[in-house]
Amino acid sequence: MIEQTHADPQAAQAAVEKFNAGDTIIGHVANSSAEHPLLHIGPFFGIDFSVTKHVFMVWAVAIVVFVAATWLVRRYLAQDRRVPTRGMSALEFIVEFVRDTIVAPNVGEKWVSTWTPLLLTFFLFILTANAVGLIPIFDVLSLLDHYVFHTAEDSLLKGLIHGGSTATANFNVTGGLAIITFFAILTAGIRANGFFQHWKNLVPHGLAWPIYILLIPMEIVSMFVRPFALTMRLAANMMGGHIAILAILSFVFIFADLFSSAAGVGIGIGFSVPLAVAISALEIIVVLVQAYVFTLLSAVFIGMAIHAHH
Repeated sequence: MIEQTHADPQAAQAAVEKFNAGDTIIGHVANSSAEHPLLHIGPFFGIDFSVTKHVFMVWAVAIVVFVAATWLVRRYLAQDRRVPTRGMSALEFIVEFVRDTIVAPNVGEKWVSTWTPLLLTFFLFILTANAVGLIPIFDVLSLLDHYVFHTAEDSLLKGLIHGGSTATANFNVTGGLAIITFFAILTAGIRANGFFQHWKNLVPHGLAWPIYILLIPMEIVSMFVRPFALTMRLAANMMGGHIAILAILSFVFIFADLFSSAAGVGIGIGFSVPLAVAISALEIIVVLVQAYVFTLLSAVFIGMAIHAHH
């Protein structure tokens, strides 16, 4: 009985310290919890306005995009001989790509100047947010904090370590972008066709009236399905890629627990690292594709509202 009493706490402690792949993966992709906010604000009226890691990343990405674009343009305009630098050339390429291949074919030449700024902002913000999520900035900070800084549990650095760094993997962030698209669709249709004509354009004209009983509710539902699809597509793709990479890397620790030796670590590294590198290379393509797809679909929906008769 005495031996069993001493064995049970040891077994319990071993179970606690054993690697848990699920908790590790969720901890690396989810938003920082209410226990680890970067800044406590509220609650006001029952709502907690604390700044979490994904909120911080949204602000950081927005500031980076704004400062970089503003600095490049102002530097270019300040030159006597306006010779674009490499950065300005890259920005010009992106602007022309979005304008000529995404916006113009969908909204028409008349509305290109109106909707290019919004769609270009979507593309640059999503592309930057996706790309930042691939850089292991906070993993490096975690190692530095563990071995060098040794900060307190309530420090800002500890808060930055908790949670994922890809803001576009958060459904609230992509939902916010989709809501902007939703109101852009309404604005585009009303500006192009007038308020009443825009709502009339939701359904085709000249049909038998019983068909409208089914068609009108379906079209109203489709108005909300479009931003929902944008929300789910972007967030699910970004989160899924990171989960796949983390799940593969988790095999290193799982094999180490199974074999309880250096051989397990070696097997895990030999299996996980090459596969994780391959998926990371694929994620680079996904970063570009998802920014393009979100911007393209937004342009298509705006164009459909403008050219409803087509």
